[in-house]
Amino acid sequence: MTSIRPPQAGNFLFTSESVNEGHPDKLCDQVSDAVLDACLKEDPDSKVACESCSKTGMVMVFGEITTKAKVDYEAVVREACKQIGYDHADKGLDYKTMEVLNKLEEQSPDIGQGVHGMGTRQAPEDLGAGDQGHMFGYASNETTELMPLTHSLATQLGLQLTIVRKNGTLKWVRPDGKTQVTCEYKKGEDGSMIPQRVHTILISIQHSPDVDNETIRKDIMEHVIKPIVPAQYLDQDTIYHINPSGRFCIGGPHGDAGLTGRKIIIDTYGGWGAHGGGAFSGKDTSKVDRSAAYAARWAAKSLVAAGFAKRALVQVSYAIGVVQPLSMFVDTYGSGTDKKTDEELCEIVKRNFDFRPGCIQRDLKLKEPQFQALAAYGHMGREDVKPAWEIVKELSHEK
Repeated sequence: MTSIRPPQAGNFLFTSESVNEGHPDKLCDQVSDAVLDACLKEDPDSKVACESCSKTGMVMVFGEITTKAKVDYEAVVREACKQIGYDHADKGLDYKTMEVLNKLEEQSPDIGQGVHGMGTRQAPEDLGAGDQGHMFGYASNETTELMPLTHSLATQLGLQLTIVRKNGTLKWVRPDGKTQVTCEYKKGEDGSMIPQRVHTILISIQHSPDVDNETIRKDIMEHVIKPIVPAQYLDQDTIYHINPSGRFCIGGPHGDAGLTGRKIIIDTYGGWGAHGGGAFSGKDTSKVDRSAAYAARWAAKSLVAAGFAKRALVQVSYAIGVVQPLSMFVDTYGSGTDKKTDEELCEIVKRNFDFRPGCIQRDLKLKEPQFQALAAYGHMGREDVKPAWEIVKELSHEK
């Protein structure tokens, strides 16, 4: 058994992972959200529950959609795969020749009646939740985007792999890949999480057959790790595993089956905080699995940004067809900084954020097509596309 360098006394190790946009599961997430965006572009009131799966030479979309939009679903699927970079069977999939199966049906009228009423157009304040469930939002002050460092680094490394592939810096890189980062943390007396160093970096990247392992390691260190991981977190004891299996030529759906919704921790906080279990991609935002998770992140980030806590978790729960949330909970892990209890912070959230499903859609502009861009490299902490829930709400008046 390989020995693990132990952290300093009182510290601990925590690990988060990410996958590239060419990973089979992430491919399916992006296809599902491409379908959603295509429907929302023509009909903002589209009701979409689109799943996708993929294997060698095939992508299938299936689920329930009710929309006035006229969408060429096959063209949408092929374009999404093309954008990822699957343009030859040698890479694991070819958008030009792959089989596209369409098994989309209309939404159940029983669900539609409970959530949206009997065909009448409801005001946002009256929209019931699209399902039962509980959702979480999390924020931590350990990075500028108020996300956990392990998750942030794993995600950024994966994105950098895609950047150097698409801009031609590393011509041997192919679409599939995974990253993983382990950091050593110190827990502050105030409940905060304080990163000390990067303990281990793991990168597995699909590559063309003509590149050797030594070149892969050298190029990844120079063009991926160094530009992303701050030097202050690296030391002589940092461990690097680059393609530890040896070779990774066969990838994408050829190497592994893909399915929408199997990367929910990667989509959120990398294992920090909590997760209610609901996936995001392919669902319009009448489904609170998605919309309420965004709203909970908005609330948690705003609490931390306002200085109420070093880190915060916000939970909310719903019943299908019911407008008001069933419960709300805030936990700052003892990191509250303004002498307010978690119960008082929960009341601040209730006063400042309207968690009724239709109001979340309205306030976060969730009927606009924007979701394919979020279906890889995380839905939270996105500084590149800056969705509405990442824009901090001013809470200074609550001080």
